[in-house]
Amino acid sequence: MEDWDGPHRARAGAISTQLFSIAESLDELIVDHLRTAMENGVSRRPPLDKDMQGARRAVEKAARMLSQ
Repeated sequence: MEDWDGPHRARAGAISTQLFSIAESLDELIVDHLRTAMENGVSRRPPLDKDMQGARRAVEKAARMLSQ
């Protein structure tokens, strides 16, 4: 690590923490969405689930990259 990039790494780490929190929120949303779909008799994977899962994976990937 260079002396000049310490503050930037610290800020990236803080953003990483926020992104991990967002990923957890997306997980909760996904579970709630699937539960509601099942309660309403949906037997297939809801289209929105695919989009939310993709968003969660992308957020987790970004969080991991910034935490390094």
